[in-house]
Amino acid sequence: MRFPRSLIVSSVLLSWIASANLALAQGGPAQPPPPVTVAKPVVKDIVERTDFIGRFEATDQVDIRSRVSGYLDKVHFQDGTFVKAGDLLFTIDPRPYRNTLEQAQSAVTSSQVRLEFAQSDLDRAEQLRRTGNIADQLFDQRRQAFLTAKAELDRAQAALRQAQLDVEFTQIKSPLSGRISRKLVSEGNLVNANETILTNVLSLDPIQFYFDVDERSYLAYSRQAKGGTKTSANGETNEVVLTLTDERLGQRKGLLDFVDNRLDAASGTIRLRAVFENKDMFLTPGLFGRVTVGASDPYQGILLPDEAIGSDQDRRVVYVVGENNIVNLKPVRIGPRIDGYRVIRDGLTGNETVVVNGLVRVRPGAPITPQMTTLPPVRERNGS
Repeated sequence: MRFPRSLIVSSVLLSWIASANLALAQGGPAQPPPPVTVAKPVVKDIVERTDFIGRFEATDQVDIRSRVSGYLDKVHFQDGTFVKAGDLLFTIDPRPYRNTLEQAQSAVTSSQVRLEFAQSDLDRAEQLRRTGNIADQLFDQRRQAFLTAKAELDRAQAALRQAQLDVEFTQIKSPLSGRISRKLVSEGNLVNANETILTNVLSLDPIQFYFDVDERSYLAYSRQAKGGTKTSANGETNEVVLTLTDERLGQRKGLLDFVDNRLDAASGTIRLRAVFENKDMFLTPGLFGRVTVGASDPYQGILLPDEAIGSDQDRRVVYVVGENNIVNLKPVRIGPRIDGYRVIRDGLTGNETVVVNGLVRVRPGAPITPQMTTLPPVRERNGS
């Protein structure tokens, strides 16, 4: 008699399940505790730092305008080059102002002649007055003529000085050293005094970096006895590190030199400024960057890798290995990342043995097979 294939398969499965249950009931071999990697936390002196995004601005910037009106005669620079203070940039057609200067010089000469005549006339009148041979009214008239001639000379000399200034102002020079922009007005165009912007110049060395700090961070910095937001105005300076958008690690170092005198009510932030040397003129106003600011005094910190920290509802926890390799859950309070690790602000003393890898195989109160490793003092940024 032949049995169906499905009936045979079912019979085999039932026999296997019955055998497994029997072995389990008789105390079969137990599974060993799962192997996990454990290590001591890194304990060393650290300084907490915070990153802020900001933008570069020129220390000094000037919009170049002409002080006299006239037609633009010449441009003496190339667009985008570096100029020095005192370099000639533009020339306004000086011929009308030279004519005015010559007229002013002639007016001064004429006023000097009239003054000399009035002076000699007054001297003769004074001699006649001592002998009583001149009327008082005539003497007063000659004295008035002398004073009027002297005032006219002063006015003519003032007009001459103004004419000399106007001729000098036809040559527009750079008031500072830095990089110049392009010319905004071409030769032959009319330039209005104090209105038409011809170009602008930005100083690049040193260069300033402005960034905003939130209220909570500002309060934390202000409570530090050292570091934080202390500036040169307080007798000390803070070093900051700059990281550009195409860099992984910051290379340039600067000094925090300014903290604004109030918080912005709309954003709840306060503006700070750092100054960087820029000898190579690489940094340009308008660039974004990230500065790292010291946020604490040096202290002995406890560090763990991020993968050693788990979550239990709304709190962060780590798994500490206790007696008989039993794992216990311990809540911790974490801080920022330093040297590739996460700062443990509270919850550990630094002497514990902590599970650093294989958290998915760990259960509180269950035993493990610990595999001890040593964490390096500084970790690579990629977490390896």
